[in-house]
Amino acid sequence: MSSLYSEITPDILKYSSLCESCNSIDPNLYGTYEVKRGLRDLNGQGVLAGLTDISEINSTELVDGERVPCDGKLYYRGMDIEDIVRGFVDDDRYGFEEVTYLLLFGHLPDTEELSHFSSLLGGYRSLPTSFVRDIIMKAPSKDMMNTLSRSILTLYAYDDRADDITLPNVLRQCLQLISLVPLLSVYGYQAFSHYHDGNSLVIHTPQPQLSTAENILHLLRPDSRYSHLEAKILDLALILHMEHGGGNNSTFTTHVVTSSGTDTYSSMAASLGSLKGPRHGGANIKVVRMFEDMKKIVRDWKDEDELSSYLTRILHKDAFDHAGLIYGMGHAVYSLSDPRARILESFVERLSAEKGREDEFHLYSTVARIAPKIIAKERRIYKGVSPNVDFYSGFVYSMLDLPTELFTPIFAVGRMVGWSAHRMEELVNNGKIIRPAYKAVQPRQTYVSLKER
Repeated sequence: MSSLYSEITPDILKYSSLCESCNSIDPNLYGTYEVKRGLRDLNGQGVLAGLTDISEINSTELVDGERVPCDGKLYYRGMDIEDIVRGFVDDDRYGFEEVTYLLLFGHLPDTEELSHFSSLLGGYRSLPTSFVRDIIMKAPSKDMMNTLSRSILTLYAYDDRADDITLPNVLRQCLQLISLVPLLSVYGYQAFSHYHDGNSLVIHTPQPQLSTAENILHLLRPDSRYSHLEAKILDLALILHMEHGGGNNSTFTTHVVTSSGTDTYSSMAASLGSLKGPRHGGANIKVVRMFEDMKKIVRDWKDEDELSSYLTRILHKDAFDHAGLIYGMGHAVYSLSDPRARILESFVERLSAEKGREDEFHLYSTVARIAPKIIAKERRIYKGVSPNVDFYSGFVYSMLDLPTELFTPIFAVGRMVGWSAHRMEELVNNGKIIRPAYKAVQPRQTYVSLKER
């Protein structure tokens, strides 16, 4: 049944060719009608589609009346992410719950507020009775993002106020999802690992007193053991993935779907569908696989000429996946640097030392230094190129022994906070349904009756 269900028959191939021919639009028409493809202008800048108080990306500064590239900055509720990270790192604290509070409520919590809020999230870290057995363990998917979406949509059936979109109820739903997504992700992977790979099935109960990052490692590892540095770096990665300016694909999806008046579960599932795409949340997997290929082909990792040759062949579509892309390099907004990559890099070195993988870290560092020069030499680019957060995050996850199947769900654990903030912002401002315009370019046709065709 499964193979028949998935089969592409000759009829489907025939109709597919019809679909391709009738949907192909002359690319010159986009210029004729000044269409902002991908909601971007000719310089790659996003079209202004809304306003937000939640976060801001800055990649240029005004010098003598002109906009010039600068080191990238990321602000959460107007606060520099580098200052936020420095604050909880210097105090040797986990920051996920604190930064979640900031993004949802607009200010940093004091000690009492943070303690109460952390307890609230910990209390929500519990799935409905038999949910793991009846939902997650049945028909486990090889794709954890689909498993996660299915689980979230199923939670709708357990919520007596699922369709209530008043702010208190949506806040309650969002806090529950922020707390539950780590469980749904790890349990989904455990089910897949057991039924598809034949590994032992280990299901741990979450611990309310642990931080979100600690709970993920506790749930994932059979012995529940982890180092303080491991948990701190996972905590940091979650925070850096929480939010990114509102204009990214999945967050824009949150606004679009929320504007229709639909329920929270449907909105979050739609955003997950966006994040799953390899052009968005799956990029760090490509980086890891590119480096795996690099380590097999480049004999001397310290030989910059050999590395340069390999990277050049990638750009010429002669190496790795033949797509012509050095993954982890460049960003839609940042040019000189990605602040998230800058922050992560300093911690990656410490973790690589703990894990005995310093040689790999030096390989990453070398590629980060020489790849922008090679890209600038080989390609005409309108702005600078630098490592983005995906360049390091996959390496971090591999050192934390996270399976690649969980790389994008872990991204979703952090981004669920940003989506929640944007969903509530859309509801509070009560705007119109988001409906962009598309210009029809199909010539008029005359209807012909069936017997005359």
